[in-house]
Amino acid sequence: MASTDDYLIDGLIDIGVLTHEQVASVRGEADETGEGVLDTLIAKGILTAVDVTRAKAANFGAEMVELTGVKLADDVIAAVPRHVAKKYNVVPVAVEQDRVIIAIADPSDLDTIDGLKHVLGKEVEIRVATKDDIETAINRYYGAKDDSVGKMIQDITEGEVQIGTVGTGVTVDDGQTVDADAPIIKLVNGLIVDAFKLRASDIHLEPMEKTFRVRYRIDGVLHEMKNPPKRLQASIISRLKIQSNMSIAEKRIPQDGRIQTNVGGKTIDLRVSCLPTNHGESIVMRILDKEGLRLGLAELGFFTDDQQTFERLIGLPDGILLVTGPTGSGKTTTLYSCLNYINRPDRKIITVEDPVEYQLAGINQVQVSEIIGFTFGAALRSMLRQAPNVIMLGEIRDLETATIAINASLTGHLVFSTLHTNDAPSAVTRLIDIGVKPFLVASSTRALMAQRLVRKICRKCAVPYSPTEGELRALSIDPHNVGNATFMRGKGCANCNNTGNRGRFGIFEIFVIDDDARKLIYEKVSSSVLRIRAREMGMRSLREDGARKVLAGLTTPEEVIRATVGDAE
Repeated sequence: MASTDDYLIDGLIDIGVLTHEQVASVRGEADETGEGVLDTLIAKGILTAVDVTRAKAANFGAEMVELTGVKLADDVIAAVPRHVAKKYNVVPVAVEQDRVIIAIADPSDLDTIDGLKHVLGKEVEIRVATKDDIETAINRYYGAKDDSVGKMIQDITEGEVQIGTVGTGVTVDDGQTVDADAPIIKLVNGLIVDAFKLRASDIHLEPMEKTFRVRYRIDGVLHEMKNPPKRLQASIISRLKIQSNMSIAEKRIPQDGRIQTNVGGKTIDLRVSCLPTNHGESIVMRILDKEGLRLGLAELGFFTDDQQTFERLIGLPDGILLVTGPTGSGKTTTLYSCLNYINRPDRKIITVEDPVEYQLAGINQVQVSEIIGFTFGAALRSMLRQAPNVIMLGEIRDLETATIAINASLTGHLVFSTLHTNDAPSAVTRLIDIGVKPFLVASSTRALMAQRLVRKICRKCAVPYSPTEGELRALSIDPHNVGNATFMRGKGCANCNNTGNRGRFGIFEIFVIDDDARKLIYEKVSSSVLRIRAREMGMRSLREDGARKVLAGLTTPEEVIRATVGDAE
């Protein structure tokens, strides 16, 4: 056993983390396997890597740092080149004028410390961090592979790769050909691949006054990535506009386009929006992954009782089923999953959308075009002559669309659509407000469902925890009656990019319209009165459904409270 281990073991015993008996119990096994006493103690769960790191720091008079959850600034990361960080397995944590503060796993490695002083040309001050934390931070800030976006940006920034102007040689009229430099093409493709691998739903490229900001929306939260140099802004935007068949000559008006690409053998679509801003054109790319549309209702977040209710509703022969919620609450994914569930050869399904986000086999999809007068209303009138069984309408926006949809539901069609309202009962008020007669709403509507998305706890780093009394009371959970509950939270790991969450699922509020509710709708009562009736029927609010999923250990109270801030009662 190395002498360093002896010092560390003595230090751990001195601070009360370890006992002589525990050391003696594993010493024989450690000698047999040759792994060392400390490694054996960690493998058996008697010690943790953090305990050992803390002892190392104390032994060498250094300070310990936890890199998990810390956001390091770009200028700090730039102080240590990627190849140096990878070679010496270190991460910079702070920079001063003539000194760099470095996190290292082994403060006794004097050769590495001396080497860093020579390579960086600055004084090096040591902090101690766990090996896993350092490896995760290197992958996060420098990229896991040499062909990562971070590496490409660093090479371009440091001048290792020369960049020309992507606009050179572009055929502006057709937008199809471009004599582009390979590094820019590689960088743009890398941004898309990187976002897909990180499970991002959107890529935001935003021109600021002095920077060109890149952000990915992952599980509903924006994360800033390593920003390309400002001088590459025009080249990157031109490349994306060409890929999505936009005019690169037009920079004064918004444009929309699509990109289809292959990532890891999977075909993904990107819906691209270009918007002129003060400091250049801002581009947002929505990643449309068809895999999410094949989710079963259970994967969407339905518990068994709600799933049975919903399956019964989407199996009805006629009527309207409305899904409500704000933008980004998963309404489209829910509707497509419904269509996928009922898509059979004996049913004709037609959708009317603006735009068609996902292309599904076996379903007739129609895209409206306001420019040529092919509106939602016109599309609906024409599609009814196609004798469909099921109609999916992207959104009910006006009286004409709502009237045709309701008439279709009254003549034997099952109609799915969405509305932007905060809760399920408010959808009735919204339809009446845009001019639909109350008796038509009452007779055609089968059910209303509101939904929100909450982040799912990462299963690989989920640990039990005790929520505060305030969090429990906010969810109407009695703190004294949670004996069988399983409260969990993610502590952060490489699988979830140290966020503690991986993926999202829905929380739902399902209002099934019965005869009493129809009578209230016909009487044109307020949404609050309708909500009282829905609660009497057993409708769970969004927050109550979220509370059930907190008790099951699927998400955290903080997530549910954030998603249902307007739902407190």
